[in-house]
Amino acid sequence: MANDPGLLRAARLPLIELLASLDDAGWATPSLCEGWTVQEVAAHLAWASVDPPLKLVAGFLRARMDVNRLNDENARGWAQRGPAAILEQLRTNASSGARPFGVPWPAPVVDAVVHELDVRRPLGRPRAVAEPVFRLTADFLLAARWPLPILVGGNPQRRIRGVRLTATGTTWTCGSGPEVVASPETVLLLLSGRAVSDDELTGPGATRVSSSRP
Repeated sequence: MANDPGLLRAARLPLIELLASLDDAGWATPSLCEGWTVQEVAAHLAWASVDPPLKLVAGFLRARMDVNRLNDENARGWAQRGPAAILEQLRTNASSGARPFGVPWPAPVVDAVVHELDVRRPLGRPRAVAEPVFRLTADFLLAARWPLPILVGGNPQRRIRGVRLTATGTTWTCGSGPEVVASPETVLLLLSGRAVSDDELTGPGATRVSSSRP
């Protein structure tokens, strides 16, 4: 799919609307990203897209070439700027179409979609993922090759090996073997290395996925 600024903006705006409605307790809620609050996830989305390349390289070297360590240090530092500054930068990014240096399209869309789930689920504020965005995100996660799997909790192909994964309410499916059925949201969480509960997976292959995922 070609670079689509409209799709990127549409993927970013719902999270901005949600964040603008939160009180201090909401911003401090632990997200699905281990060790990050909602505020730290939002800060990551706000400034990872506009960090200058030279600063990014310097940070990468400082983090001893560990991408996850770099992301963690940056998110915690950026979060200290506070909710108002985070929201302002997120709105600027949505308007300008800013995206992180060097990442392939549609990685910024995927980042927005997955991190929105990281925030919404612990807050108890669900929102259905539009099917075109779901398909783009799921297909991108499945096709990710090193080093991208480092950023999404490991290899998605390994998590669903030996089963056929099907998203409810869609015609999307992947893999072969005993079927595992899950909602689009659960499929994206599973493919991005997030924890899902056993009762979110049904079908004859569900126990295989349940026993193999992190």
